[in-house]
Amino acid sequence: MLLHGEKMSIMTRRDAARTAGLTAFSYSRIRGANDRIGLGVIGTGSRGTYVMTLFQKNPGVEVRAICDVYGKRIEQALGRAPGAKTFIDHRELLRLKEVDAVLIGSPDHWHKDHSIDAMTAGKDVYVEKPMCRLREEAPLMVRAARANNRICQIGLQQRSGLIYIEALEKFIRSGALGRITQIDAIWHGGVPRPLPKEPVEKPSNLDWIRFLGPVRYRDWVPGQYFNFRAYLDFNGGKITDFGHHWLDTVHMYMGERAPRSAVFAGGIYYDFNDGRTAPDTCNALFEYDGFSVLFQSNVYRGEYGITFHGDQGRLFVNRNRYEFTPAGKGVQPVVREIPGDITADHVRNFLDCCKSRKLPAADAAIAAISVIPPLLAVESYLTKRKLRFDPERLEVLPD
Repeated sequence: MLLHGEKMSIMTRRDAARTAGLTAFSYSRIRGANDRIGLGVIGTGSRGTYVMTLFQKNPGVEVRAICDVYGKRIEQALGRAPGAKTFIDHRELLRLKEVDAVLIGSPDHWHKDHSIDAMTAGKDVYVEKPMCRLREEAPLMVRAARANNRICQIGLQQRSGLIYIEALEKFIRSGALGRITQIDAIWHGGVPRPLPKEPVEKPSNLDWIRFLGPVRYRDWVPGQYFNFRAYLDFNGGKITDFGHHWLDTVHMYMGERAPRSAVFAGGIYYDFNDGRTAPDTCNALFEYDGFSVLFQSNVYRGEYGITFHGDQGRLFVNRNRYEFTPAGKGVQPVVREIPGDITADHVRNFLDCCKSRKLPAADAAIAAISVIPPLLAVESYLTKRKLRFDPERLEVLPD
């Protein structure tokens, strides 16, 4: 992580639009421009395989290659994509000319390398959230997208969800909420369970060394593979897993700008002495220019969503429902429900952009800003201090 005094440079949305021009030569390299899009999948766990099936619902997509470090997961994915070529090393998949775009569903600590390698190889990229594990990785991914003229969509599907777009237009941009000064972002995770201790012996068809990749070596630990989100070596825990979604929605509604400070409260309150390092109780407060955001992900259940508090009303929104309550007594709320998984809309947006070469809804340059607050919260947790941040220079300020 970048500590105080270190500087990070991220392309703004305006810069991204200015540099997104595509030459005729680079466009001619895209097999999917006027033909079927050949898809490669890196990381075929439950999420990666599920999003792969959403790609397959689009008639212009064909899954041509699959890559995973665990043979069992490759076999399971092949059941949904028979005939696809299989790999353990992602670099071998990226050499295939018949692969035009890559879906990356690998653990967070691999997102940066898998994405940059794919874009350098001339592939468009859809990479699951969070965008990356460390703040210094985000600008490298943006640079790779621009230098190679590649589409890079981050899996922040709220950007493509009609429920979010409609609420944004009707209640935020219209001024119906008035001045917004407080935002509550909630996504509780329930009570955690002990991490698995089986199998004691690493499966023979699982490449543990390749799974570890850029992080320091350690001997086989089943919990670290099957529940990698419990370890900060591999991700940011619930702070980034849920937090990147919700902070990105805040930026979508309030402007693409980083906060001025971040402070974390919480910790590992359910300690099973199994080595986990990611906190189960997460409360993070972010100060922006003119408003603050409280993100919470704790060990109980409740409706997930974001509430925007304005002086003219209150707006609650999640992936399938919004509710606007005007200020005053006896007023009736405006409620709208849209069923379905908005991830399908996000996949469609990515595929459309692969052909049009327009910037996608959750372009890397946008996500590189919204990943800052949750990663700052992780840093606050680790350093046990409030972090002051310069949203212009994009660096942590000294105490």
